[in-house]
Amino acid sequence: MRLDLPTAGRVARRWLPVAAWLACSLFTTAQAADDIVVAQIGPFTGLPSPDAPDINTGAKAYFEQVNRSGGINGRKITLFTLDDRFTADGFKAALPQALERKPVALLSPVGSAAMSAVVRENLLDSANLIVVNAVPGADVLRKPGHARLFHVRASDRDQYARMLEHGRTLGVSTVHVLHQDLPIGVQGLAALKELAPGFGYKTIEGSQAQHNDDSLAAAAKATQAAAPQSVIVIGSPRFMADAVKQLREAGYGRSIMALSYLSAPLLVKAAGEAAARGVGIAQTFPNPNGRGLPLQAEFQATMARFAPEAKPYTAFQLEGYLSARVLVEALRRAKGSGPEALADALHAAGELDFGGFRLNFSKGNTGSQWVEMSVVDATGKLRY
Repeated sequence: MRLDLPTAGRVARRWLPVAAWLACSLFTTAQAADDIVVAQIGPFTGLPSPDAPDINTGAKAYFEQVNRSGGINGRKITLFTLDDRFTADGFKAALPQALERKPVALLSPVGSAAMSAVVRENLLDSANLIVVNAVPGADVLRKPGHARLFHVRASDRDQYARMLEHGRTLGVSTVHVLHQDLPIGVQGLAALKELAPGFGYKTIEGSQAQHNDDSLAAAAKATQAAAPQSVIVIGSPRFMADAVKQLREAGYGRSIMALSYLSAPLLVKAAGEAAARGVGIAQTFPNPNGRGLPLQAEFQATMARFAPEAKPYTAFQLEGYLSARVLVEALRRAKGSGPEALADALHAAGELDFGGFRLNFSKGNTGSQWVEMSVVDATGKLRY
């Protein structure tokens, strides 16, 4: 697709955080002996979507704001990154490297395969840190989860419930799931089947696909043949975008819904504006470019000052910003910076009100169940 100059400029600006991270990764981050160290391990390469770089941009902006205001009791926060290339093995290799720098927390790791391995193999048992937020919000990361793993975003199960509820308001009675052959997809179909009766659906069927054109095309044709009134796509961001493309090419013209990990720009890039129009995307955070909440004004002011190149803002930037705010709240309240002290501080904090977006860890390690639906309009933009 040929880009006109304004569009090309927007695309270039959107990828500036990625370029900035790649440039910074060539150098060793300056770190003072008494700094509070925070790690971010994520798919800075390997995942064709800027999730980890956007999270990093939002988190760094807030940490810089805190540092400019005196830090935490005079101590500055240092954030460093390691690339896991969107693989479980890459994450497991990066974790020991991160621990060598003695971080107090791991911020917003990304990937169902990587985080499933963390929980399944008890990798946090010997890690002297807490994890603040994890992407995605799959049940395997929460039930049973881990005592040191705190979730800022609503769970995938919360998103599925909101999708089913949204479908019922639209008069939908039959739903089909097109999902990727990853934990997020397999567990997503199982969760939707379990939730379906509570929303008046008799049954929900699914089609599984690998992330390649042939497999997706076959699954899209099978979905079209089933003639459901709505399709939910589940998988990595690019998988969901490609699934929408294949569904439209297979002739499916009805309602399609996707998880919050899919961004509108990625969907439009992969499927085109016509195919993207009308696709519903669950959101686990308020509109980062909106104006209705104090949170939005605070976030935008922080980004304008400390990440001026990042506009227009993304949901993942807001997620990184909020994850950083949660950690800072724990650091300010805790009697020490060890994982038990930070965990105790979050549990004891009660409701944390971040400008109208509320989190509460008093009853467990999941802070939010907030989910709303957005829709891609005719211009390829999200409408909340």
